[in-house]
Amino acid sequence: MIGCRSLLLKFTNTSVAAAASHRFFQEGKCSYHSLNLNLRCNFMMRGGRNRKKRICIDDHSNTMTSMLWRPVSTTATSSSPSLEASNMKDVTVDSEDGVQVRATISADFTNDERRVTEGESSCSVEKHSISVEVGTSLFRFIKGKGGSTQQKIEEELGVKITIPTSKQDDFVTIEGTSVDSVTSAAEKIQAIIDESVNSRNLDYSHFISLPLAIHPELVDKLIKFQNSILGNEDACVNEDEDTTENKEVDQLSKENADVAVELKVEDGSAAVKVNLTNIPLVSYAPKASKSSTSSDLGIDKSIFIKPKTFHLTVLMLKLWNKDRVKRATEVLQSISTQVMEALDNRPLSIRLKGLDCMKGSLAKARVLYAPVEEIGSEGRLLRACQVIIDAYTEAGLVLENDAKQSLKLHATVMNARHRKRKTWTKKVDSFDARGIFKQYGSEEWGEYLIREAHLSQRFSFDENGYYHCCTSITFPEEMQVE
Repeated sequence: MIGCRSLLLKFTNTSVAAAASHRFFQEGKCSYHSLNLNLRCNFMMRGGRNRKKRICIDDHSNTMTSMLWRPVSTTATSSSPSLEASNMKDVTVDSEDGVQVRATISADFTNDERRVTEGESSCSVEKHSISVEVGTSLFRFIKGKGGSTQQKIEEELGVKITIPTSKQDDFVTIEGTSVDSVTSAAEKIQAIIDESVNSRNLDYSHFISLPLAIHPELVDKLIKFQNSILGNEDACVNEDEDTTENKEVDQLSKENADVAVELKVEDGSAAVKVNLTNIPLVSYAPKASKSSTSSDLGIDKSIFIKPKTFHLTVLMLKLWNKDRVKRATEVLQSISTQVMEALDNRPLSIRLKGLDCMKGSLAKARVLYAPVEEIGSEGRLLRACQVIIDAYTEAGLVLENDAKQSLKLHATVMNARHRKRKTWTKKVDSFDARGIFKQYGSEEWGEYLIREAHLSQRFSFDENGYYHCCTSITFPEEMQVE
């Protein structure tokens, strides 16, 4: 907000200021966030020449426009006294991907007045500004590498793009001297957003999950499974054995450090004869072969699903700003009754048995999971999941490509994509699951009740170790008695 500032400007003659004043007031237009400034130009005349022109800027604007996604322009004359106050208008616009977004436009209007009196002139100046809700996860795409993308837009269109440093602010501000430049900049940012959200460069942020980690007995089985594959207990034993062997070898070396060597020098000969018969031979145990260790098979702890996060995945979502998260929360709450009806208001249990490979072969597996079987085989679980998927699709929160995917309920136990690496690589990661499948291919994991559905946030965890829950709905746990 500009209070009152004094500027020293130089004009070639007074008619320039008057012409500018006439041009601004004749247009009488206001778009986006307009700062209507009243400039009082005091001209000090001495000897027929202008010695100094002093301009004081008074800011009559008291509100800022907040726009979501698309720029919207308003045009109005300022001749009516009723327009002296700030006007607010809510509109809805459609983006290119068909998603409706809300925009709030506020504009300030002042009386169309032009006063040219002796020694004083007044004129109006406008500055256009919009705020676009982007989301902190998308800021890096707007900035570009080393800020190159942002700088290019600013230089081409003569605008200023302000990206907040706080992770709590989702809005990017665009400022310019004309409606066209601000509008063009907003369209370029929208194009960047559309491309980014549909690319693999932007990861999924949330998902609808059916928690299984709420069953302690299942968590214990998964922990034992991981330890067995990684050989944690055997590794400790081997490490102790290696240490003992090394100590024995060192002790043996010390005991035989003093060896008697018989040297004989014959007269007139420079040669020396050495009797080695008394030097004991020391044998060392061969080092254990590591050809079949888990690391050589591409297996390490990072590719195992954390037991406390074990779940079934219903739908993956990209919610890149607070508004989309809020809408996703409201959608799940709004369909609680429909989900219960799809389940016939009866408890639902599943059986987990064996292992299967989702991508790749067992020799080069990428995802290993436990197949899911609904007890009773009535299809109630799939119907309930479809109610959830349809609701999010209708709300415009599911990307086009994801909406085309068919649902396959599964409980992932290992995923090569989760591997922790020191350097990033484009190479498709995999692991050898043949030994795992041979041992656990027919494993009985047990039967478990599905108690609730969560809107879960990835990469964020609650105190119990499970994914952070944005909201949830409960499933029936007891038979409903009419």
